[in-house]
Amino acid sequence: MKRSRRFWIGIAAVVAIAVGSVVAAVGVYVNDHDDFDNMQREDAVRAAHQAEALAALSVGKLSTAAAFAQTQARLTRHEFRVISRTLLGDGALDGAAYVPQVPAARRVAYERSHGVEIRERGFGPILQRAGSRPVYYPVTFGTSELGRPQKVRGYDLGSDPLRARVLGRARDTSRAVATPLVRLLIGGSGINVFWPVYRDGSPVATTAERRQALTGFIAGSFRVHDVAAAALAALPEDVKVQLRIDGRPAFGPAQGLEDAASVPIHIADRTWLLVVKDPGGPSVSLPIALAGLGLLLAALLASLIVGWSRNERMQELQRQAGEDSLTGLNNRRRFEEELAAAMARSRREGSTGALLILDLDEFKRVNDSRGHPAGDRVITEVATVLRRRIRKSDTLARLGGDEFAVILSRCSREEATLAAEGIARELREHRADGEQEPITASVGIAMFGEDPRTSLATVVSEADTAMYAAKDAGRDSVRLFDPSALREDARDPR
Repeated sequence: MKRSRRFWIGIAAVVAIAVGSVVAAVGVYVNDHDDFDNMQREDAVRAAHQAEALAALSVGKLSTAAAFAQTQARLTRHEFRVISRTLLGDGALDGAAYVPQVPAARRVAYERSHGVEIRERGFGPILQRAGSRPVYYPVTFGTSELGRPQKVRGYDLGSDPLRARVLGRARDTSRAVATPLVRLLIGGSGINVFWPVYRDGSPVATTAERRQALTGFIAGSFRVHDVAAAALAALPEDVKVQLRIDGRPAFGPAQGLEDAASVPIHIADRTWLLVVKDPGGPSVSLPIALAGLGLLLAALLASLIVGWSRNERMQELQRQAGEDSLTGLNNRRRFEEELAAAMARSRREGSTGALLILDLDEFKRVNDSRGHPAGDRVITEVATVLRRRIRKSDTLARLGGDEFAVILSRCSREEATLAAEGIARELREHRADGEQEPITASVGIAMFGEDPRTSLATVVSEADTAMYAAKDAGRDSVRLFDPSALREDARDPR
């Protein structure tokens, strides 16, 4: 039972090491994954903040330009070129334009004064109204690419339903309003941001007042690639970046990036999504090494436990093979091995030893009268008494039935006789629980080591003969094997 408990404790330790190493490896991987995700998000946040800061700077400049245009009764091309240098010098704007609101009644005069024809490219008037009058939103001059002049003859922003809606929302809210992703007049794709310009000094508290006071817009263009470049400037070179506008990829891979960090970028009233994917990922080498080491240790420990258990089992089988099942003493097989070893040791050392064989008196009567369980208890009591009487260097065995043997090493005839008499006396005086009658034994003694040629069988036979001589002498006595005395007993006519 104890061996089995130790075995299962060892197996539990093996399982604990294996599971612990795997759990630790998973924990390390999860921690590394969290660190990687945090690093990736920090990169995305840093890049988004940089792109958003540049965009906010540009939108702020559009507000300043709109305030300047509001103070002018009529903004000239030269004046716009001056303020456009500020608009495009820093920030994320790629182009800027002044978009006046032209009532239909003034369209011809406006065309003549600016030397353009609004219908030149086939864009007709829109039906958006300021008050009750149809209006145009022509783009007749602007700048792009760091201030170089650009002419866009006759393009009416109001003819584009999408831009028309954005213009109307900017006009009615008096805030910067951005379009969805569109094709830009300056080339490429991106968004337009419109900031309304109202007549200086006019009330703009209500929507109706703002519509009445509107004179035009300052428009800015943000190319997707340039906004992405502003974000990429804050990221390592091998990082993958995707810009999504209205849920659709506008820059970068067409497909989604797995396990990427997403951070919003706010431009005017529109939100882009910056998706950043750092290369690689959390390292799995350390978790794998940790798990492998733990499993290796668990396997090594398991092999040691199995080997130890096998050896212990073999020892247990060997012990059981040489042990009496009732008393736990050596059995006859083990007794013969121990006697042979004691005799060999005596020959080497030139010393003498003794073999005591004792047989309980009237033991058959105990079994017959009280049953075998009572007889087994008597045998157990005798084994307990014998254990108390012998030395650690001596060997005790049960040869079978009620017969016991004691091997006394390094002793003389006198010492052997005293030891045998002490055993007989101890048995006689011992009282088992509930037992009234004493236990007595007949003890025979045979010496070995006096004649190196004496065999094991001879010694056993001599001790057995002496034991029967003790029984013949009336039991509860001790006899030392003496050939001459035995011969005299044989001649005695009794």
